Amino acid sequence: MTELSTAQQNAVEAALAQLDLETKVAMLSGQDLWSLPPVPAIGLASIVMSDGPVGVRGTQWSAEDPSIALPSPTALAATWDPALAMQAGRLLGQEARRKGVHVLLAPTVNLHRSPLGGRHFEAYSEDPLLTAEIGTGYVIGVQEHGVATTVKHFVANDFETERFTASAQMSDRALRELYLAPFETIVGRASAWGVMSAYNAVNGVSMTDNAQLQRGVLKGEWEFDGVIVSDWRAATDTTATANAGLDIAMPAFGSPWGDKLVAAVRDGEVPIEVIDEQVRRVLLLAARVGALAGAPESVPPASRPPAIDGEEMAREIARRSFVLAANARGILPLDAPSLGSVAVIGALAKEARVLGGGSATVFPEHVISPLEGLAAALPDTVRLSYASGADPRTGKLAPAKAPQWTALRARFTDAAGATLYETALATGRGRWMGVPEGVDAEAIASVEITGRLAADASGEHQLAIRGLGRFTLTAGDQTLFDGELRPDSGDIATSFLSRAEQRAGLTLAAGDSVEVSLRQPVSLRRDRAVISLTLGYGPPQAAPDELLAEAEQAARDADVAVVVVGTTDEVESEGFDRTTLALPGRQDELVRRVAAANPRTVVVVNAGSPVELPWADDVAAVLLAWFPGQEAGHALADVLLGAAEPGGRLPTTWPVSEADCPVLSTKPTDGVLAYDEGVFIGYRAWERGVPRIVRPANSGAERTAVAPRYPFGHGLGYTSWEYERLTADRAAVTVTVRNTGSRAGREVVQIYAGPAEADETRPRRWLAGFASVSAGPGETATATISLPERTWQVWADGWKTIAGEYRLEAAHSLADTRLRATVTIA
Repeated sequence: MTELSTAQQNAVEAALAQLDLETKVAMLSGQDLWSLPPVPAIGLASIVMSDGPVGVRGTQWSAEDPSIALPSPTALAATWDPALAMQAGRLLGQEARRKGVHVLLAPTVNLHRSPLGGRHFEAYSEDPLLTAEIGTGYVIGVQEHGVATTVKHFVANDFETERFTASAQMSDRALRELYLAPFETIVGRASAWGVMSAYNAVNGVSMTDNAQLQRGVLKGEWEFDGVIVSDWRAATDTTATANAGLDIAMPAFGSPWGDKLVAAVRDGEVPIEVIDEQVRRVLLLAARVGALAGAPESVPPASRPPAIDGEEMAREIARRSFVLAANARGILPLDAPSLGSVAVIGALAKEARVLGGGSATVFPEHVISPLEGLAAALPDTVRLSYASGADPRTGKLAPAKAPQWTALRARFTDAAGATLYETALATGRGRWMGVPEGVDAEAIASVEITGRLAADASGEHQLAIRGLGRFTLTAGDQTLFDGELRPDSGDIATSFLSRAEQRAGLTLAAGDSVEVSLRQPVSLRRDRAVISLTLGYGPPQAAPDELLAEAEQAARDADVAVVVVGTTDEVESEGFDRTTLALPGRQDELVRRVAAANPRTVVVVNAGSPVELPWADDVAAVLLAWFPGQEAGHALADVLLGAAEPGGRLPTTWPVSEADCPVLSTKPTDGVLAYDEGVFIGYRAWERGVPRIVRPANSGAERTAVAPRYPFGHGLGYTSWEYERLTADRAAVTVTVRNTGSRAGREVVQIYAGPAEADETRPRRWLAGFASVSAGPGETATATISLPERTWQVWADGWKTIAGEYRLEAAHSLADTRLRATVTIA
């Protein structure tokens, strides 16, 4: 753990000695949505928290204070580069300091148990070691700025369905070897200053009430000296949460502590020693982040890393994360000088989805779309055309935005109609969790979003209201809607982030313009000032078949077609799990028709997690781009045109079809999600080769496991590598590789270990370590990769080394082993 200075310890104990019971308890819950209360008498400032993990949003869920938007965590893991993850952390620590944030609510180190997981994009990998290595780098980087992290969600919050109440039911072995493993590594090696306790239960015990895991394992066995903070509104039981080791219950509203906890202490239900331990940890957190007078910060300003260019970092992570999954015809990189024309196709090429939905949402100052990136990078001699082809949004309209909309604004008014607050909006989405500084939440009587719509086409324009409560939508002197929208989910995140939608048509001629207003009356409390409403817009559209035909023709007329397909926030978001791995809308048909029209078709997949690619063998190249952050288009142009190599390797297995996935279900039965697969998830399950029963419609046939479309660790580059030499013992592997291609490149050397003799109780092999090397044409590079003792161990009421003979494999991917060795473990 982080070494504490004597001055910090003395300041903590001196502050603790001055506090009465009521003040101690008050320090353990939020004073609002995002911060802990100050105690001026002891020099304690308010400790401010903010969501991450791809940017630091701050205490306002709005675009008023823009945030850098890095690529999604799965993209960061696809770099297989802990040093780059550390740089990402340093940038976010820098951003947190700029915004006055002390605690970043990140990283998410739950595992990709099922590709249907709704927050799959927000977690790193299906593998616990890769997750731990990327998470360790990230946490070290953030905390080098004296900003705390909260490693989350402790533990097994790998699903969204019934996440507030469901129990993940699993063996102790699976819990230890898979789901706890990243937390253990990050707490031990990165000395994380915080951990977030999850909503769900594990083996029947709610995590915020789980003394065995919070006190026994985390604080006891692992000697964690930081704070355990609840996920928002996860804590419900006054005495159980306190006695189980939870330190902070967030936010203010809904906290089970306060007066109830004071009474529980006085009634003898919670020992005062428990309260003192909680307060001591909060004070230590304050000392570490510079919020306790008289206590030196753990990282003084002079010791913090130098400033990082956020835009360049976002661009570098994106291009290093892109996975070139297929390049069978050698079309990439494109030779720009030889091109006459390029057709860019797909709605997501123009309106890229750069981050996932939910608490990971941030508001970047700008977003570079693939179309914009290619337009900026291609020489003027190349004719660039665009066709939308197929709309991936099958339900809700996108928020109103330029170019059709101008003067988008939000206004808060009081009961008399006086303006309390007004701000410009980048889009028609208005979200606030906590009101702007200087505004009294309880004085706000209404919220209004206004803007001017200028029609660039004749026909029926669609306006949409998204939110909960009563709304009035007007366009000029027309009232288009005046009524109430009701919730369709009990999940707070779903209700806030994925709200009901009401549409209204508005007929306009090209050139017409009209002032539009969306108004909602509100009644807010200071401790729960949450506002969420969206003015959506959809222009007149050609018929779907016409859009597909236009895209087909654009591809036919071009030298190369670049098609961007992917998911939307209706598909991948916090608050719900996915129901299918199929691309939404008619995007598969779009790719097939474009590929038939132009054999030089490159498909860019803009999705945070695996999707089915039934046309993959029919296109020239497939590039997996994840949610690539605000510099998406620039990074994509860098890679497509060869200015940078696609550096990514898959951190998760990519199936052909969801029916093939060995672990798929995210839906609890009677409140329990059974992890019956034990330690066999991800590639461990794919390699097991055990027949599985699947029941398609009208069929009860048994189906045997099949190979995935792209295996774990897969990723091509723009050069080639020969693995020349491997030496190994139980402690380390050394591998020498040679770049046999014509350009410089980077290789990720992956080491897999497994028992030489088949053992049905253990995976066939597992990732034991990895390292990246770079070399120019003809050059060699050598990597030495340490093998911890845990490589050879299993959990059986404690960690036990299993003696025997083991295979060690140096591989380009799980399915591409290059060299082998054998070691004997005594």
